[in-house]
Amino acid sequence: MEMTPQIFTAKVMHKRLFPKINGFTYRVYYLALPLPAAPLPSRIQRFPGDDLGYRDGRPPEDWAREVLAERGLNEVARHILLITMPRVLGYVFNPVSFYLCFDEAKRLRAVINEVHNTFGEQHSYLCAHSDQRPIAAEDWLEAEKVFHVSPFLARSGHYRFRFDVKDETLGIWIDYYDKESQKQLITALTGRLEPLTRKALVRSFLTHPLITLKSTGLIHWQAIKLMKKGVRYIRKPEALPQKLTFSRNLTKM
Repeated sequence: MEMTPQIFTAKVMHKRLFPKINGFTYRVYYLALPLPAAPLPSRIQRFPGDDLGYRDGRPPEDWAREVLAERGLNEVARHILLITMPRVLGYVFNPVSFYLCFDEAKRLRAVINEVHNTFGEQHSYLCAHSDQRPIAAEDWLEAEKVFHVSPFLARSGHYRFRFDVKDETLGIWIDYYDKESQKQLITALTGRLEPLTRKALVRSFLTHPLITLKSTGLIHWQAIKLMKKGVRYIRKPEALPQKLTFSRNLTKM
């Protein structure tokens, strides 16, 4: 994995398995930026640093380092590559950003999954092996679901995460299992990486216009579809005080 600014052009896939089947796929692009991040060579796209981490103007890298320190990972996680949507024409909404943390040999050691919901709340899931060994492409890491994201999924059960990081491609899979350990939702983010240049940013903007507004619009459109299918709406519970959840047992699937 190159530790240089890149654009990640990807396909997002969601598929709900029950109580009603519902799925969708769409194209999107993300920034892939080594932290600390340099300014983008663009007037219409910006690095959304103020919307990440502490969300108070402090650099996201400082926040990520504090999270890694919670598990004693700062020594092995020497480089951080942030995968996040840009702020486009002043607007951004990042359902999830990924902090890919590598050792000196560029092996993946940890991933911070920073999740935002449409209510302005934030929670993060830190995925790493308990013995701090590298995360392989076939490894699944599991974490309890403690954050309300969708009004059509309960705040219970658990997630399983998988990350396949290569020099020119990236794949991220997050599956949700309900409290009965039944797989209910499959999600995938897969695509290619290319150098971040002014030309590449312009092309991404033209081929994915207003991508951050599109992402928000699709969230609400899928909600309408689920309600029309009769899927039960779950009122937002009061947010839990914890802001960070650690992965637990490793499984292979």
